[in-house]
Amino acid sequence: MSLKSLENLLKTSQDKGLGDVVQRARDMGDLAQILQDALPESQRHAISAANIRDDGDLVILASSSAWASRLRYEEDALLAAARAAGHSVSRCSVRVARN
Repeated sequence: MSLKSLENLLKTSQDKGLGDVVQRARDMGDLAQILQDALPESQRHAISAANIRDDGDLVILASSSAWASRLRYEEDALLAAARAAGHSVSRCSVRVARN
């Protein structure tokens, strides 16, 4: 596959191609970083990933069940951080990431 073909494949487009998937992954990574920055440094590694569903549910994946339990105490701070970044979120749920 030529470099030009690969570039075209990865570009975002009107037809919801692979570029949109790549952009969505970047957006989720940015969101996870925003949420990690809202936590004390000792807790930042607890967030594996984050997403916002269409219904406004902020879903956070924790690296372990112990961290999920601790992150649930930080839900207000995490919601505030997501809102400060311009996201429309109404509630937060924390789940354990599967390895």
